[in-house]
Amino acid sequence: MNCPQCVYSNPEGVKFCLNCGEKFVKKNTEEDDNSLFYEFAHYVDMVPRFERSVEPKFQNVFSRVFRNHSELEAERLFIVGTALTTPKITEVTDTWPKPWLFARVFIFAVIAFVGLFIGVAYFRNVNFIPGLIIVGAFAVPLTTLIFFWEMNAPQNIAFYRIIYVVFIGGILSMLVALVFFDILRHTINPITIGIAEELAKAITVISFVRYRKYRFILNGLLIGAAVGAGFAAFETAGYALRAMLSGDAKNLYITMLWRGILAPGGHVAWAALTGAAFCRVQGDQPFTFSMLVKFKFLRVFFLVVLMHALWDTPITGMFPFGQIFLMVSSWVVVFLLIRAGLKEIGNKKMNSKTPYPIMEKT
Repeated sequence: MNCPQCVYSNPEGVKFCLNCGEKFVKKNTEEDDNSLFYEFAHYVDMVPRFERSVEPKFQNVFSRVFRNHSELEAERLFIVGTALTTPKITEVTDTWPKPWLFARVFIFAVIAFVGLFIGVAYFRNVNFIPGLIIVGAFAVPLTTLIFFWEMNAPQNIAFYRIIYVVFIGGILSMLVALVFFDILRHTINPITIGIAEELAKAITVISFVRYRKYRFILNGLLIGAAVGAGFAAFETAGYALRAMLSGDAKNLYITMLWRGILAPGGHVAWAALTGAAFCRVQGDQPFTFSMLVKFKFLRVFFLVVLMHALWDTPITGMFPFGQIFLMVSSWVVVFLLIRAGLKEIGNKKMNSKTPYPIMEKT
């Protein structure tokens, strides 16, 4: 079906052009008499079958970043995960998704940061400083989180739930970490720091996934990334405030710059790995404490603690090369778990004799 507006070739059955959003059919039925939302729901239901990559090749993952995308495509992404817009397991593909929105979010954040920077540096207006710190702290963690959200192939977690986890999970994990630091106050070193912070995030992530029945590895990656993004952003905002109070504006910008560059391979990726490892162990089973001593979970958790400890190790001349190496290593494991998550979906589809919804249960 070719769009009369942009001549884009669309699959049969869609009511909107996937490229420009042009409406094809104006159909009044009992289902959609009063709301355009049902047409969006139908559109979302069609996308997993037609818009995903047909070949599970890693090089295709970022192939849509530099393409033009309509406003409707972005709107479609933000309505997944509800009772009407969560696809069934039989409609979820086990091939690599093609995220693109995360790049747009990063561009918007940079534009906002530049505007705030102009207000502070050139107009000397202190009212811009809080916004500068907030946007600078959240820009990269939020961008990384959007990537994980787009990679959540089951599309069974609503965006409002992710924002909730970012703020509540980020705050809770930091408070739990402070409790551990208080217990270990006489033995603070890179190893105990890694144990305290990663254990705090692990407890927080597990508290979110154990009751809500997030059954997929990719769900664990996303929830973990949300907790890690909140932790990273709040921590960066704290360090930025300290740098500002030191009286050196240059130190403020350097702090936010380096923490922004290294953020994707730090708290966000580490908490995501922990969440994925736990969901891999839990699966469809109810939570039991014995899951926490499973080898599949412990090997990832100890790897994350080790990476965190090495990250904080003050080796002269290694910064930032040591952190960059650890960041790359973290993402190698992330993509391995994404692949495992897609294989998990494929196995569930093969074992599923009847379609069933995969949305979160409250």
